[in-house]
Amino acid sequence: MSVEKIVSKQNPDGGWPYVAGVSWTEPTVYAVLALLAAGEMEPARRGLNWLRAGELADGGWPPQASVDESTWVTSLVALVPEEHLGPDVHSRAIAWLTSCKGEESRPMYRFHEWLSGNPRSREQEFPGWPWVPGTAAWVAPTSLAILALDKEQRRRPSETIGARIAEGRQFLLMRMCREGGWNHGSVRALGYESNPYPETTGLALAALRGVQAPELDLAIPLARQFLAACRSADALNWLRLGLMAHGQLQPGSCPAVTMTYRTVPETSLNLLVSEAQKGRQVLWS
Repeated sequence: MSVEKIVSKQNPDGGWPYVAGVSWTEPTVYAVLALLAAGEMEPARRGLNWLRAGELADGGWPPQASVDESTWVTSLVALVPEEHLGPDVHSRAIAWLTSCKGEESRPMYRFHEWLSGNPRSREQEFPGWPWVPGTAAWVAPTSLAILALDKEQRRRPSETIGARIAEGRQFLLMRMCREGGWNHGSVRALGYESNPYPETTGLALAALRGVQAPELDLAIPLARQFLAACRSADALNWLRLGLMAHGQLQPGSCPAVTMTYRTVPETSLNLLVSEAQKGRQVLWS
């Protein structure tokens, strides 16, 4: 039913909306990935054409056609298999991602903070990725960028990309909440310990696939707790993918969960999880 629902939501231009209306990059990428995993090539091909047409001059992608600035959604486009997106288009997306970093990690920002007498936080030691260039890095866009670059690194090893992945993963580990898991940004806010959220915990775990670190001894059990009590479709999808990335959710073992999937990204990610459970994983292979 998920395939039919996704196909029924496709716009005449080949892209997808979140629910209805104009096409956006995020739902289009998730729909394309899900349909490729399910072997539905014709609607995926139309979506790929829409994505290729949206590339900007700097090699990145805007959230939708009316925006003229490349943003975090470039990470999603870079997750599309190179053989379907096109080698040159894929290469430019990877180059854009490799050069992008949160503003707080740039020398001029640090110099300004030093002049202002603000002590350098340990959280600023490793650069993550922002939602929009020129702004601070956050957990979700950093996790998605790592997923895209790690997929590229496994296919075509690069010292530059490997170093950027390592920085991004350190960014995530430095921002894990005290009880395990991740929220959207800082470990502390306004002097208080920050609480972790289910969806960002799942995202970060997916990005930390293959990493051996003591922090994960807290994060993985917490993700299991979140999964048992999950009421959010977005969180459910990412928690399952995050646990799967660490071998904590084997094919065929995913718990049955009754959930309403209202948006194209939610429906598409649910289909990606279902296909991954059958051994067809397109997010990191």
